[in-house]
Amino acid sequence: MIFSLKGKTAIITGGGSGIGKAIATTFAKQGAHVCILDFNTDNGNTTVSEIEKEKGSANFYQCDVSNQEQVEGIFKELAQTNTIDILINNAGIAHVGNIENTNPDDLDRLYNVNIKGVYNGMKAAIPYFKKQNKGVIVNMASIASSVGISDRFAYSMTKGAVLTMTYSVAKDYVADGIRCNCISPARVHTPFVDGFIEKNYPDNQAEMFEKLSKTQPIGRMGKPEEIAHLALYLCSDEASFITGTDFPIDGGFIKLNG
Repeated sequence: MIFSLKGKTAIITGGGSGIGKAIATTFAKQGAHVCILDFNTDNGNTTVSEIEKEKGSANFYQCDVSNQEQVEGIFKELAQTNTIDILINNAGIAHVGNIENTNPDDLDRLYNVNIKGVYNGMKAAIPYFKKQNKGVIVNMASIASSVGISDRFAYSMTKGAVLTMTYSVAKDYVADGIRCNCISPARVHTPFVDGFIEKNYPDNQAEMFEKLSKTQPIGRMGKPEEIAHLALYLCSDEASFITGTDFPIDGGFIKLNG
């Protein structure tokens, strides 16, 4: 089977909903044992149940990715019974605002999850990857890593850091058999987007959905499954020649919006 993950264990942060859930279910279908780390217990357990219903293999760990001790403890526990092969740093939070209406608490909150959370995941994984001389990391960046997005000051800051952390880790550990890449989605239709529209535009939800969809030249939002399929390729043996690269998946946003 092409893009098979049979016999591999994949750790996916934020794997209980949205893009993370799509990655978890896709990887499980391709034979991986999926370990979901998520702050939301209900979402995590629901995703595991759905995977198991389809005869896949998964388990859930309630986790605050900003807590290094907690993250490293989960890796240590998993390593006792599994070879850790893949890390997907997907957990992240959003913020809307320019620098004037971004306060220090906003910066700290986004830093703790979007930057420190990615750092914690990679720092926990790399010793195991080095020991076995192989391992794959995919970090979830954003088009905001590469181009200016209005009213996304703090979010762009964190995703820019994810991009450069990816480059740094890929460079430092290429000789250890570790591949590290990142994915930069544009707007993807997830429950977060629906909630954002419902909260901020309750009287014209359909109109705003259409407007946000058309910010991508291709004329629609991405689907979580489309991001998951790219992640699957990057984590498969078929992508063994790829490291230190950012992969925009953006409906033409970066190159065609000028």
